Amino acid sequence: MRIKEVIVVEGKDDTQKIKQAVEADTIETNGSAINPTILDQIKHAYEKRGVIVFTDPDYPGQRIRSIVSERVPGVKHAFLTKDEARDKFDRGIGIEHASSAAIRQALAAVYERDDTPYQSEMTRDDLMRYGLIGHEGAKRRRDYVTKQLRIGYCNGKQLLKRLAMFKISKEQLETVVNAIPEEDKHV
Repeated sequence: MRIKEVIVVEGKDDTQKIKQAVEADTIETNGSAINPTILDQIKHAYEKRGVIVFTDPDYPGQRIRSIVSERVPGVKHAFLTKDEARDKFDRGIGIEHASSAAIRQALAAVYERDDTPYQSEMTRDDLMRYGLIGHEGAKRRRDYVTKQLRIGYCNGKQLLKRLAMFKISKEQLETVVNAIPEEDKHV
């Protein structure tokens, strides 16, 4: 599998793991201390080939994702779940611990950030009705939904923003909510 866009990762271990899974070029941010020179490289790569931000499913990874998205609007996003990013010995969470199959799946399900104005049809009340916020088990239900939509784990407030950012329709969300395993459906 050849990826035409440049993939933004956190470090050299991530680059090695990506190159085991797919044929791609990467830019390493060297962790969350992302500097202006790296951001300029990412912007240049975006203008020439496009960019996919593929960071760890943790706070520093989300911080890098936000910084890059703000500086280079229009980048694409790939997400791993925490389970996919955990190695079998539970030594940590990160792309470097993911299987090649999980990496290929995440890259195949890339979301393109589209900054054109989009009025989401989803409301906070919808999330309440679906049991994704304000209910016992909401965190577990959100975890299932975000894994299925491959938008990265988020809290209720972030969920509403990500649904809008990735233009996920109410119908798409309902389909995933209706597929929640029976033991998690009771609100």
